[in-house]
Amino acid sequence: MTKQRFSTSWKASSQPRKKRKYLANAPLHLRKDFVSINLSKELRKKVGKRNIPAKKGDKIKIFSGKFKGKTGKIITINLKTSKIIVENIQVKKQDGSKANIKLHPSNLQIIELAERKLKEKNENKKTETIKKEDKNKSKSEDKK
Repeated sequence: MTKQRFSTSWKASSQPRKKRKYLANAPLHLRKDFVSINLSKELRKKVGKRNIPAKKGDKIKIFSGKFKGKTGKIITINLKTSKIIVENIQVKKQDGSKANIKLHPSNLQIIELAERKLKEKNENKKTETIKKEDKNKSKSEDKK
């Protein structure tokens, strides 16, 4: 029996080498979560989550590094290396050409979301049903 590259039953470890192994050997369907980006405060209230997986077309703000404070749209997401390329974030090379900078998702924050299907926050649904029940009660009381 050969040794397994990726354990599906692995939960967590405090050892950095095991964390690195998990990230390096994870299958592509799990790597989507590795490129999750922080949401701005307004979006957190709207979506009901703190972070969300990056998607092409999201508008982001850079929070650390040489390009700190700059904003742009996501052009590509590389799941293999967990890096993100943003438009107009480039460095000038020695020969005069420009090259895109690959950024780590932890240094970014989403300002504007691209079109995507999002599940409504559970609290919103509860408050909507409560409001409907209150309206029904007040109507029945008015009839009496």
